[in-house]
Amino acid sequence: MKAVGIIGYKKSGKTTLVVSLAQELSRRDYKVATIKHTSKGIDLLNSDTAEHKKYAKQVAAISSGESAIFFNSRKSLENIAGYMEADFLLVEGFKKEKTFPKIICLKDAHEAERLLDGLEICAATISPLKIKLGVPVFSILNDIEKITDLVEEKAFKLPNLNCGSCGHKTCYGLAKEIVQGKKSVEDCVSSKPTTQVILNGQMLALNPFAAKIIRNTIKGALSALKGFKWGKVEIKIDERRGRE
Repeated sequence: MKAVGIIGYKKSGKTTLVVSLAQELSRRDYKVATIKHTSKGIDLLNSDTAEHKKYAKQVAAISSGESAIFFNSRKSLENIAGYMEADFLLVEGFKKEKTFPKIICLKDAHEAERLLDGLEICAATISPLKIKLGVPVFSILNDIEKITDLVEEKAFKLPNLNCGSCGHKTCYGLAKEIVQGKKSVEDCVSSKPTTQVILNGQMLALNPFAAKIIRNTIKGALSALKGFKWGKVEIKIDERRGRE
């Protein structure tokens, strides 16, 4: 799944751009998912779901045409993105996230100084704005096809594992080079891992050496079992039960 962030301050046109991008990407036969950051609580007032949410840590709602899951705790972007089934993920807000390219929505030139972080692929404005940046500046209302073309070309998502296998200490370093055209997502060893270890719902960062040791150890142990054939293997260990 590819991703692009839409960031900016209040009344800068972020939601308008997200909706327009979702419409245009859908028109081009892509599946689109969105995640929005909000500083306020998620409004479920006057609903049966809100009553459930008062006392349950997790609440799911299922209707004939929709499904939703609510958590009474903050989840990371990676946790929530794991539930998404889409070609493109549009992320509104999350200014501090550093694992995907961004479109910055501006009301004035001064905002750009605070929003630029090397991951921007373009800027977008509601009203005409005379500003020179190192990236194209588009109109949210009139240039949606051009912006969508750029999203198709530039969108990507790194796994935020900071494993260091690409030569950078963090995914942010590689992400900047991908935006600059110096590297590609293929340079991220962890983007298509052959071995994954998930602990309490969080994927651990594995460099190629550690992944190879784990894979070969498991393969060696299982190959001695009668009827074993190598393929995709899933192993679950509940350490809490192991102590009983």
